[in-house]
Parts: sequence; structure tokens; C-alpha cells
Amino acid sequence: MENNALYAVLIAFFLSILLSPFVIPMLQRLKFGQNVRDDGPNSHLKKAGTPTMGGVIILASMVITSLFFMKGNREVHLILLVTVGFGIIGFLDDYIKVVKKRSLGLTAMQKIVGQLVVTIIFAYLLKSYLGLNTEIIVPFTGGEAWDMGILYWPFLVFAVLAVVNAVNLTDGLDGLASSITVLVATYFAAIALGVGSGAFPIAAAAVGSLLGFLLFNTYPAKVFMGDTGSLALGGFVIATAFVMKMPLFILIVGLIYVIENVSVILQVFYFKKTKKRLFRMAPIHHHFELGGWPETKVVAVFSIVTAIMCLIGLIAR
Repeated sequence: MENNALYAVLIAFFLSILLSPFVIPMLQRLKFGQNVRDDGPNSHLKKAGTPTMGGVIILASMVITSLFFMKGNREVHLILLVTVGFGIIGFLDDYIKVVKKRSLGLTAMQKIVGQLVVTIIFAYLLKSYLGLNTEIIVPFTGGEAWDMGILYWPFLVFAVLAVVNAVNLTDGLDGLASSITVLVATYFAAIALGVGSGAFPIAAAAVGSLLGFLLFNTYPAKVFMGDTGSLALGGFVIATAFVMKMPLFILIVGLIYVIENVSVILQVFYFKKTKKRLFRMAPIHHHFELGGWPETKVVAVFSIVTAIMCLIGLIAR
């Protein structure tokens, strides 16, 4: 198992850094550049034209690496299916944006329908393919499980949609979603290794893939992951959590995801009630950016918070 971890991380890492110099120029030639939203920070206007859809690099390196560890490993099969499923939705969203030269791709209804389809398939396969029951592990109980019964299924749908879209919201600064998610993936890889979970190889592959991608995605980014990457990573995170019976741990190790998501909800609710803004801009990383923090500081602070929460998550397990 230890050797598998080493190989999965290294294979995905080298695939990521080998693919990037080919994929990034190809995206430039195809004019798959980022369309910056008019209502975003003015400092982001200079990012217009930066190649997007770089999530294909992350997906390709994860998929290829996982092929070496798929035989007889149903956990890898299912997590990879969900990751690719959400990645396809993100790819379609990105493709519409770049082809039609606009900041919005799929409609909200199209996105939610697509996400619900992937989520329902995931829920069905959790029971029929993996044979999991409706128990989830409760943090800080020494590994005790709570059988949610019939409530498990609506909880799963809510959690999947919430996490996938929270990761998508987090992808707003150079290297932010990549940095946060590589730490979360490392956490799940460490836990999976410790308990002998089959989710371990794909979690390790995610770590290697993201480390390679970060070489090109840190400020100033040479490529953005786009929704192709952020939705795929959201699918990976939540699918891994459910396969390991640890969805509640997302509230700990994925605290930044939660805060990003809640900041948008609070901003909308507060503005509807008062016609004033609660934050300078939402998601909350823009609030700090407009408050004078450089992008690099926001990414560093959010990553440090995530690293600390992952350590707390190890204690909680």
C-alpha cells in the first residue's frame, strides 16, 4: 500500500507537469481564454485571455494514474466516475463560455440537472456497487458511526451539490482552489492509507496531479482550471468523503469551502433584506482582496487555515 501511494503521487505529478506544456499552448491556439466577469475585482481584468479549461490536465493525469490501480478496486471506480462526471459538466460549461465569448456558460437549470443526474447515479452505486450502508462516522467520537437511515439519501444529495459548488466558488484566485484541495486530498490519502481504504490510490493521484498543476497555476497563473477542474475536484472530494463514510469531516478539513459558500448565501440574503452589502464582495476571498490583501496573501492564509484544519481532522478521526 505504501508503494502504491508513492507511485500514484509520482505518476500523477509527472503526468501533470508533462501534459501542461502541451495543453496550455493548445488552449492558447484554440483561443480558449478566460472571460473575466464585469462585476469582479478590477485587478482581475488583466487575467482576460489567460488559457482556461486547464482542468483537463488534472483530470487526464488522475484518470491515467488511476488506471494502474483500478483492478478489483471498486472505490477507485466509483470515485473516478463521479470525478469525471462532474468534470464533463464543467467542461461543457467552459466550452460554451469560450465559444460564445461570455462569462456564463450553462444555465443554472442545466447545471443543476446535470449535477443531480451524477449525484443520483453516485447514490445508487454506493449501495448497489459498493454495498455501503447508511452509516457515517461522527468526528471526535473515536470512529463511532451514526446510522442515518432514510435521512442518508437527502443528506447525500444536499452534501454533494453543496460541496461541488463550494469548490467551484473557491476557484476565484490564482492557485486558491488547487492549494486548498491538494491539502484536503492529502488528508484523505493519509486517512485512507491508515485504515486501508481502497480510496487511497485515487486520493494520492489527486495530490500528485494538483502539485504538478500548481507549478503553472500559482500567481501569476499561466492557466486556470476552469469549471472543468473545479467541478471535477468537488466531485472527487465529496465522493471520497462518502466512500470513506466521512462526509461530516468536510465541515472540518473543507472549512474554507464552507466559508466561501456561506459568504455568498449571506451576501445575497443580506442584500435582499437591506439593499446593502455584508461583504465588499463575495465569495469571501474577494472581500479580503478588495480590503488590500494581495492574491498571494489570501491564498497563503486560506491554505494555512486548511492545513491546520486537516491536522484537527486527523485528531477528529
